[in-house]
Amino acid sequence: MKEDLTIGFIGNPNCGKTTLFNAYTGANLKVANWPGVTVERMEGAIKDHDLNIRLVDLPGTYSLTSYTMEEQVSRQFIMSDEVDVIVDVADASSLERNLYLTLQLLELGKPVVLALNMMDIVAKRGMEIDTHRLPEMLGIPVIPVSARKRTGLDILLHAAAHHKDNQRPDRLIHEHKRAYHHHHNHHAEYAMVYSDEIEDKIDEIIACMEEKYPGLDNYRWLAIKQLEQDQEVTANYPVDLPDVIDKNYESEIINQKYDFIQEIIDEVVVNKNRQEALTEKADRILTHRIFSIPIFLGIMALVFFLTFTIGDWLKGYFELGLEIFSAWVSHGLESLHVNAMLQSLIVDGIITGVGGILTFLPNIFILFLALAFLEDSGYMARVAYVMEGIMSKLGLSGRAFIPMILGFGCTVPAIMASRALENPRDRYKVMLVTPFMSCSARLPIYILFSGMFFPENPMIAAYSMYIIGLVIAILIAAVIHLIDRKTSPNYLLIELPEYKAPSARTIAIYVWEKVKDYLTKAGTTIFVASILMWIILNFGFSGYTTEMADSFGASIGKILVPFFAPIGLGFWQIAVALIAGISAKEVVVSSCAVLFGIPNINAPAGMNMMHSILEGIGFGQLNAFCLMVFCLLYIPCAATLATIRKESGSWKHMGFAALFQLVVAWIVTFLIYQIGSAVL
Repeated sequence: MKEDLTIGFIGNPNCGKTTLFNAYTGANLKVANWPGVTVERMEGAIKDHDLNIRLVDLPGTYSLTSYTMEEQVSRQFIMSDEVDVIVDVADASSLERNLYLTLQLLELGKPVVLALNMMDIVAKRGMEIDTHRLPEMLGIPVIPVSARKRTGLDILLHAAAHHKDNQRPDRLIHEHKRAYHHHHNHHAEYAMVYSDEIEDKIDEIIACMEEKYPGLDNYRWLAIKQLEQDQEVTANYPVDLPDVIDKNYESEIINQKYDFIQEIIDEVVVNKNRQEALTEKADRILTHRIFSIPIFLGIMALVFFLTFTIGDWLKGYFELGLEIFSAWVSHGLESLHVNAMLQSLIVDGIITGVGGILTFLPNIFILFLALAFLEDSGYMARVAYVMEGIMSKLGLSGRAFIPMILGFGCTVPAIMASRALENPRDRYKVMLVTPFMSCSARLPIYILFSGMFFPENPMIAAYSMYIIGLVIAILIAAVIHLIDRKTSPNYLLIELPEYKAPSARTIAIYVWEKVKDYLTKAGTTIFVASILMWIILNFGFSGYTTEMADSFGASIGKILVPFFAPIGLGFWQIAVALIAGISAKEVVVSSCAVLFGIPNINAPAGMNMMHSILEGIGFGQLNAFCLMVFCLLYIPCAATLATIRKESGSWKHMGFAALFQLVVAWIVTFLIYQIGSAVL
């Protein structure tokens, strides 16, 4: 009978922990080169060494001192009885920074295995790590691995399986240069030994806690946390030792840990100063005080250039396929003498709505491919870093820009990434402004209307939406900061990883997940929305009708026209499409296809037909631009609203976010339309 074993993967952000987890489980989890992506623990299961092994991927954390929601998730799991073995994944190319968490984990008294990841990068830099001396100094197994190249994985799992019952350190050989020779000879018991003063205090606290709280497993770690005046520990295990805990010793404990880390680095890392010059040289330009933001905007412009040029070329084949399929289905239904109403539902409703969205798949694919490349190369972390100056003036840290950047892909994970912020008020602010960032679901709207009304410069028209969204988000954050000045300074602490060649596997996982989400949405939300749109446009108070002007949709749209008229969108068809777009932003396009009866709306013929229809009702270039702006800024999709409700824990906050965005969208679009009407 197989036994059960739970292994917890923990490590600093960007250490390759999730990539390692994926290598074992095959799970298609999000892998990105910045902190704040894995905001919940992920689980997988494998069978090995005659064990049922449960693998748990925890959010990245720099220490076991809980500040952010991510760190709290990691700490709570590591402290629980669920985990049998802790696999501490460390970036071997930045060992000095990673070992601080390692030393904290060793003090828990639980089985720990150190996985030295990215050893291929270490070798590339001409560095070497003494993997025989390092376990002597730490007292735990140290296994070199490369998650990207999938090397060392079997040995790591073997070490974890055989180390699961070992709660005491292996043989320790220190030979400290700055040893604190404690009279209890703790060097034989623990890897990390502090000064006599602190060790004496730890001993006294342990003695007190053993008497007051018998049966605990990690007295030493709890005693150290008492000296650091950790809020959770002091609340759960109060001790009355005013002469021992006479101040906060956290800084002394941190400094002494780093003294020991420096000893380790001096002994085990060879050729430490021989590093790649690429990152340093690139950062002189990409993180430059003046040029960094223009470079970022230029890179994003290049992304959209590729999205339009390559995407549109591929899109032509999808359009041709849709035309053939639509004609084949229509001919088949006619030959079978299917009821005319059912034919209309299938061809004019489902195929027109869902098919119109699927033709944008090449553009979506190119966009996510480019974003995945930027993430995995290490560039996106720099974006948060260079935005620190702007964000700090808004009462936020550069870390708050991470969810905003994620919003270029999808607003749902972007809202979830706000957990990386320590202050709840900051999280609410980020949840309020992040939906203004233009997600990929809006891209079909931009492609369609910029292609129809700005044929000479469609990319510029679409790209301007991303700039407008970014500017509006920053301006809104500035206004909120002026109103609410209760937030304490929140400075950015973020790792700038080495630039590296993106992993093909990581990019493939990322892009496939996004494409799969897009296809899933087309097969569910957009499918249902297309059917509902067909129903309200083909049924009225007198029943089924072929006159759309007599339908329920026309009645609803005409009621909303006075609201949309001042912003240049006073057309009942547009009003109906915008209301439908709350379910998912892509539905605006599929609704337009159904509303205007265009089976292949994204094809040149379909766009020309729709352009003629819109011009016939007085919808021109300025109206099209206003429509794109309104779609950018108005009420987020249903999935985003649900995520805001979940993350804020408040229906009131969700409702306020929806209303707030609607008001901002109306005001901004009103100004653009009125000023544009006066100038043009």
